[in-house]
Amino acid sequence: MLKKKLIVSLYYNVKLKIMSIAELFDNEFKLRMKGRFAAVVRVLFADGIFDPDEKKFLDKLALKLEISNEEYKEILENPLKYELNPPYLHIERLESLYNIARVVHHDHHLGDKQEILLRKFAVALGFTTSNVNYIVNKALALIDKKVDLDTFIYEMQNMNR
Repeated sequence: MLKKKLIVSLYYNVKLKIMSIAELFDNEFKLRMKGRFAAVVRVLFADGIFDPDEKKFLDKLALKLEISNEEYKEILENPLKYELNPPYLHIERLESLYNIARVVHHDHHLGDKQEILLRKFAVALGFTTSNVNYIVNKALALIDKKVDLDTFIYEMQNMNR
């Protein structure tokens, strides 16, 4: 009987620790998503206003990132509250460009503003303004072909060859 109680107790302790670790990762993921959303808000609000298309884009992005209405309002009021972790390595910038290009391209109501919006994000990711048009055009062309991340990175790294 004592042995059974010990095993049951051990089982629940291990289960509790595993759940705590899972919750930690879940919370970290949610914070990262809030941070990314806040970064998008900062980029779009850099000129001091959101035009209606940008606001629609933010609404859809918030849904995709599972940002609650309360979090959405809080981030819009103070996007600087959330830590910004810009990509350091070139490959990380390309991965971020791929992800945001897919979101921007998927949002067809943006029309011609896709390029303008993606240029803003590309500059914010650290791509130089002198070649951002070329980078954005290439990125949108690749996204239009529905390439995967590895192909996107390869093509972007080798687009001048």
